[in-house]
Amino acid sequence: MIIRKKEHWFKMLFVWNGSVLPGLLPRLFLLFILSLGVVYLRGVIFSFKVPLNPAPLTLFGFVLALFLGFRNNASYDRFWEGRKLWGALLNTARSLTRQALTLKNINETNVSVSEFIELLGAFIFALKHQLRGTDAYEDLKNKLTEDQLRIVIASKYKPAVIMRLLAEWVQQAKAKGCIDSIQQARFDENFDKLSDIVGGCERIVSTPIPYSYRVLLHRTVYIYCFLLPFGLVDSLRWFTPLIVVFVAYTFVAFEAIADEIEEPFGTEANDLALNSMCVMINETIHEMGGEQITTSQKTDRNIID
Repeated sequence: MIIRKKEHWFKMLFVWNGSVLPGLLPRLFLLFILSLGVVYLRGVIFSFKVPLNPAPLTLFGFVLALFLGFRNNASYDRFWEGRKLWGALLNTARSLTRQALTLKNINETNVSVSEFIELLGAFIFALKHQLRGTDAYEDLKNKLTEDQLRIVIASKYKPAVIMRLLAEWVQQAKAKGCIDSIQQARFDENFDKLSDIVGGCERIVSTPIPYSYRVLLHRTVYIYCFLLPFGLVDSLRWFTPLIVVFVAYTFVAFEAIADEIEEPFGTEANDLALNSMCVMINETIHEMGGEQITTSQKTDRNIID
């Protein structure tokens, strides 16, 4: 995800990195060439004058803009739900860390709070890799013991397996007399929240926007853009290509942005910055555990993902 400070309005006119324009240039260039051809032929194809004028295209463009608005709202709802789930993950991770650190007699037993914190950090990175379909080994190998790593890497749903290991740590702490039944129940409440977060993220990943709806809107956008030069050529003449490219950029860019944020856990420029969030959550729980976070660690997440 591209994260920038608020820029001057004039500089934003020329922003390239993070915009969808680079991917749209071939399509806009094709429309520009088509518009030039239509203007050169004055809207005549094989001796047939295409009988279009701006009035129906204006009405159709208004309806198309409404549909694109609904499409973008649906995609942004998915994006924002994903962000709220990861915000809840931060809060739950902090709560679990605080609970583990404040157990009675914890320093008098061989129950390791640092092991719990490492397991929690491993859970966060495992969730990121599951959502992206990437290999979690490199992020997990330094957080888990050999036995834990072998169990987790061999599993398909790694966050769920790590939740089981976290619950086993709590059970061990109870057996050592560090936790009573009420405290164990409070741990279980937060484990349930972790489970809800994983389920919510999996729901977003496994339930895309219906394909037929996407295809319909995609076809409609491009048919409209290809017909637009024929409706404008009589009134705009050689200004037609410029206006067509500008209008097409608006519609096609809206569709491209919706496609990007529809799957918020990916690695495109406008997806959620999961790498940054994983590092930040991992840092905050380790800092709560007494580890000092250096300045370089705190500032290395300027623009990540």
